[in-house]
Amino acid sequence: MTSSFDPQQLNELIRTRRSVFVPQFEPSKVIPDAIIWQLLENANWAPSHKRTEPWRFVVFSGAGLQRLARLQADLYQQTAGFKFNPAKHEKLLASPLQCSHVIALGLHRSDDLPEIEDVEAVACAVQNLALSAHAYGLGGFWSSGGVTYTEEAKAFFGLGSSDKLLGFFHLGYVRTPGSAGKRGPVQDKVRWVAE
Repeated sequence: MTSSFDPQQLNELIRTRRSVFVPQFEPSKVIPDAIIWQLLENANWAPSHKRTEPWRFVVFSGAGLQRLARLQADLYQQTAGFKFNPAKHEKLLASPLQCSHVIALGLHRSDDLPEIEDVEAVACAVQNLALSAHAYGLGGFWSSGGVTYTEEAKAFFGLGSSDKLLGFFHLGYVRTPGSAGKRGPVQDKVRWVAE
């Protein structure tokens, strides 16, 4: 079977993808919803054991970004206790509003699989999302900050008690590109057994 795809383009896409953070986004420039739907469609084609498709996405845009910001800041204030940091509270209020879209990354548990397999499937979906965003010339990053591991946040994102919130994917147009990537040689991380 011959492929109609140029492998070198794929290699280049993977090697040049970088996390692009909120301060690097163009403020007030909004990604069309049709592109967001395409990113989500690509994420939906990730592999999953037994076709469980455990990824669940909640997309925040427009006034929804304000709602997400308020939820995160309020929940942080309620649960932080003596660790409460006013600067973190302010960042939770401000950061979503500087994005075009924020996608909450949920994991819906499959009863008949080990949890790690669901986590791995969601991670594959997020990688599809990240590569697709890069292919469209967009910036984004997966954050596990904010209220990600706060049990009280689950209901807001439509997640059940055995489900998990795995973070947020922040998206925007790139104003300031990230730095060049760096990886150690793959040969240092591979053991090849041929016999």
